Amino acid sequence: MKIAMLAPIAWRTPPRHYGPWELVTSLLTEALVARGVDVTLFATLDSQTAATLDGVVPAPYSEDPSIDAKVWEYRHLAHVFAQADRFDIIHNQADFPAHAFAPFVDTPLVTTIHGFSSDRILPMYEPYQDRVHYVAISEADRHPALRYAATIHHGIPIDDFAFDANGSEDLLFFGRIHPDKGPKEAIAAARASGRGLDMYGIVQDAAYHDREVAPAIDGKQIRYHGAVGGEARVRALGSARALLHLINFDEPFGLSVIEAMACGTPVIATRRGSMPELIEDGVTGFLVQSPTEAVAAIDRAADLDRARIRQAIVDRFSVEHMADAYIALYRSILGR
Repeated sequence: MKIAMLAPIAWRTPPRHYGPWELVTSLLTEALVARGVDVTLFATLDSQTAATLDGVVPAPYSEDPSIDAKVWEYRHLAHVFAQADRFDIIHNQADFPAHAFAPFVDTPLVTTIHGFSSDRILPMYEPYQDRVHYVAISEADRHPALRYAATIHHGIPIDDFAFDANGSEDLLFFGRIHPDKGPKEAIAAARASGRGLDMYGIVQDAAYHDREVAPAIDGKQIRYHGAVGGEARVRALGSARALLHLINFDEPFGLSVIEAMACGTPVIATRRGSMPELIEDGVTGFLVQSPTEAVAAIDRAADLDRARIRQAIVDRFSVEHMADAYIALYRSILGR
């Protein structure tokens, strides 16, 4: 089985810090290669992989201002589809532009939908559903107008996330500084609980950050550390009483949610989107619907069994589980 893995080009695959789509693409690619699957990763040329790396885009457009996103995205896609007949399946991780090429090749196309943002993108999905096999990343993110080949949750390399049996008395915010992710709500909950809050993530909405987040950062109770990677990232995820994930949108998945739980840290999340699929209320964290419930959950977080939280991720969200599900899908599509 020969797979063309089509990565986004916003960030390197895998990303240096932020880049959830590129991260999932990398995790799946490496897991497939480890299982003996012949994978060619089409990504930015600075990407790193055990697969065969192919591409034309010299660098990620989010890191190199000389890379015009639209120009190079279509150059990237054309490079892949021009050699479609070399592969059994093209697995698209790079959103809907690839669908424009689907009618012109015979190779089956799988698209992992990394979050269905709005009905405005339906015209690039609905007309192609007889030609493209759609994968949802959560049941919550399935759109009623589309037919799906599968729902496959993201998986993570469990061994990369060290278990922290104790955590700390401080709280954690880990995500984009953007209204959707609820940093303002996390700050309010931390203040109401009287606990410290460590905040990690890129600033995606500068005006919001300046207005709602920056004034609260005092370096004592509320501490902002920016983006973090490597071992420091794992330490941040594990050394907390709880991760505050008080989102303001129907999040299709939440990598930081399962990463924190893999370290043993319970997650306190707004009951929206995929959160009920990821968090077992009262076991691996708490699902809340108000600021009052969030503060009460902070008080109860230490009562949860951190070893049991980690085991839940081992059982359901390993990268091996994700890879096996995709291999089963590929075989089904190919009739094998």
